Amino acid sequence: MAPVTVFGSAVFANAARVLACLEEVGAEYQVVEVDYMAQEHKGPDHLARNPFGQIPAFQDGDVMLFESRAIAKYVLRKYTKPSQEDLLREGNLEEAAMVDVWTEVEAHHYFPAIAPIVYECVVYPARLGMAPNQEVVNESLQKLRMVLDVYEERLSKNKYLAGDFFSLADLSHFPYTFYFMTTSHASLLDAYPNVKAWWERVMERPSVKTTSAGMVLRA
Repeated sequence: MAPVTVFGSAVFANAARVLACLEEVGAEYQVVEVDYMAQEHKGPDHLARNPFGQIPAFQDGDVMLFESRAIAKYVLRKYTKPSQEDLLREGNLEEAAMVDVWTEVEAHHYFPAIAPIVYECVVYPARLGMAPNQEVVNESLQKLRMVLDVYEERLSKNKYLAGDFFSLADLSHFPYTFYFMTTSHASLLDAYPNVKAWWERVMERPSVKTTSAGMVLRA
């Protein structure tokens, strides 16, 4: 079987989400670089893959997908072997529902709070040579604290977000949290011991170690 193709390397956080899932299931894949600085993602070839001009895009035979969270679910549904952990928990209705809940929380609460900090403190300085907009950072840190208050309570009762099992809900948090932890604001997690312990467990996953090795932003 020909390997699947991910258009966009692990340096792009949303591509990293997809690559980590591929690593989890051991699927064969290839990465096609997309030159962000040359605006290749806005060119006709990439727009044919992702009409919104975002990274990543994903191809598996005749199937072409975009939106990293949807791609992640596709990968896990198609390529998880019977002997492997089901990160979607689709064999158990209640567990699957909790995976869905916390995957949605990541997309609609966690990501909007943490992403501006990553862009201001990591992406823009590396890609554009810009200093962080401290007002944006401060506002986002306040939003992130409010989200982490909820996470701290949740993780005081469960080892992972959806329950006492690792799932896509946890893995989906990995890319932006990884970049956040390279900033001067990483110590924020010290105030949330259960969140910090959870993050350390996530970072121990072989898929996360492999994927994060490629997450080095350069100008």
